[in-house]
Amino acid sequence: MSFSRRQFLKGATAASAVAASPFYINKAIAASKELRIYAWAGYITDEMLKDFKEKTGINATFTPYGTNDELLNSLRATDGTGFDIIMPTVDRVPGYVDLELIQPLDTSRINWDGCLDSAITGSEVGGIVGGKRYFAPSDWGTEAIAYNTDYAKIDRNNLSYGDLWKPEHAGGVAVRGHSALVGIGLWLENMGKLPFPLLDSYKNEKAMRANFDVILKVAVENKSAIAQFWSTENEAQGAFRANGAIVGQTWDSTAFKLQSEEEPIAYGAPKEGALAWMEGFVMPKNANNVDSVYEFINWYYTPEAGAMFVKSTGYNSTAKGADALLPEATKQFFQNSYTAEELNNLWWWPIQETWYVALRNEYQDRYLSA
Repeated sequence: MSFSRRQFLKGATAASAVAASPFYINKAIAASKELRIYAWAGYITDEMLKDFKEKTGINATFTPYGTNDELLNSLRATDGTGFDIIMPTVDRVPGYVDLELIQPLDTSRINWDGCLDSAITGSEVGGIVGGKRYFAPSDWGTEAIAYNTDYAKIDRNNLSYGDLWKPEHAGGVAVRGHSALVGIGLWLENMGKLPFPLLDSYKNEKAMRANFDVILKVAVENKSAIAQFWSTENEAQGAFRANGAIVGQTWDSTAFKLQSEEEPIAYGAPKEGALAWMEGFVMPKNANNVDSVYEFINWYYTPEAGAMFVKSTGYNSTAKGADALLPEATKQFFQNSYTAEELNNLWWWPIQETWYVALRNEYQDRYLSA
């Protein structure tokens, strides 16, 4: 990403004491309206749907998905029909535009005063395509190292993606296939063992194949350490609860949920940089309830709605003032998981164009089947 990571986190922190602009509901528009939400599992709770209806009069339904690929495949199968609002990561948005599955947002209908300025600026790369904005940022988070403090041999002050593959962790590692390859790539790059900079893998096929041939070899050599591969949040949590995982490369929400169940799980950013992502609201090209989409985005850009989202997911809302309403345990998790230096060293997912995703899936399949 081209925006400053320091500016993004500085903006998020500075906005914690800023109240969002008042949320005005157009009852005439809301009357007898509906909204069909297609978002990540666990993102939209009954509490949120109830509050949205109370504030707007709009009946919203929620259908969950587990991966970006599941979302994309669903929209391709229906040619962008069936839902009014989706929540992809910003790096995947240009691919949806290329496939003509989504439509630009009418930015004049969005209460941008309720959204972190740093998130608006930060989502310009990927979220704006051909001069049109398709993406209203909703949240951001990371994928880094979760570990059982009773059993994993981890030096928190010198954490690395390479720690997953220590002999003492054999048989106890949980990873997601394609992002584990990127974690290994960052580890190898840090040691000077990749033929090209890892970011070049997202620019052309030659660099991607050259790098991922090296990465895949190391991944396969260490595959016996895997306790479980995961692809969804529930699978990642289950790896630690029931399937013998003591350390893994997971989303921050995985550790947050396990900690809330009083599991001895800690979360930290490796020295190579935690993988960071941003998600947001996008409108499929054949959305039926367009007015309701803008009512939902504007409802979300209030402190109360943003706080409900964070309490549900453990991720960081882009709604101004949301963090001030969070429980102390939620605030403490963030403080314990990242130092200021680590926040300035986030590795933001680059734009993943269609050709890259196809090759990435090819290498992931080879990894899983090896």
